[in-house]
Amino acid sequence: MKYLIEHTNYFYYDNDVDQSMNTVRLKPRTDECQRLISYRTEITPASLTKEHIDLWGNHVETFFIAHKHKDLVFKTISTVSIQKSPFIHMLKYTDEMRRIFHSELFHDHYLPYLNDTVYTFLYKHQVEEIVQTIGEATDPVQFAIDLTRFLHRSIVYDGTVTLVNTKAHEAWPLRAGVCQDYAHIMLGVLRAKGIPARYVSGYLYVGEDSALVGDSATHAWVEVMIPGIGWVGLDPTNNVEALENHIRIGTGRDYADVSPLQGVYRGGGQRSDVKVSVTLLDQ
Repeated sequence: MKYLIEHTNYFYYDNDVDQSMNTVRLKPRTDECQRLISYRTEITPASLTKEHIDLWGNHVETFFIAHKHKDLVFKTISTVSIQKSPFIHMLKYTDEMRRIFHSELFHDHYLPYLNDTVYTFLYKHQVEEIVQTIGEATDPVQFAIDLTRFLHRSIVYDGTVTLVNTKAHEAWPLRAGVCQDYAHIMLGVLRAKGIPARYVSGYLYVGEDSALVGDSATHAWVEVMIPGIGWVGLDPTNNVEALENHIRIGTGRDYADVSPLQGVYRGGGQRSDVKVSVTLLDQ
């Protein structure tokens, strides 16, 4: 599957801004299941970007605008080719996988993805409430699948009830939220049961007549580390595996590690808007 992605962020300031410094994580990855064919940025007012790779392997671009401006537009145009990742529903949890999963080496290697963060923290009683419904994690593969289905059925997709800084333990009692909330809650439960899992930021292609949701801006889902297999994506917002419809930008412990655009500026208030278009070029 080949896609064209156009992502535009608009910033409108109440007064002239003297200076602005911005950090962007919107460049899709190249890995074993995805290839970045082309990528470019368009910035108004004009500015050059400087790129580096962060601790989690994500592309990070920074740019600085030194002169006064009232608006800022940052646009990325990407072409990406996707191959299917492993079908987690077809994986059998073998004795060898079990030995790896319970080994000290496995635990230590993936420790950053086993620890709670501010965003993924859940209270013990919240984790127990969920686990009592879906069962204990004797098989981490099946547990992750069951958790995906459970969260999809238990949480209503609603962009009006949570904010970008809402934490998992705050979102769960609401039983509503957006893809970021689904992902943080799922991460909190998986990590509480000793299953390494990471946050994924990217794009979702929904196509025509699709029941998938989460394509209005960047999408979020979860990847679980399966011993002997690797990272496997699950999308609790839509109760699907993250396969050829999911285009990966970055991964990390939570949203804070992959925030698409952050900036500081000298001036008054602002309002912003975002527009994302994902077009299928070739199957």
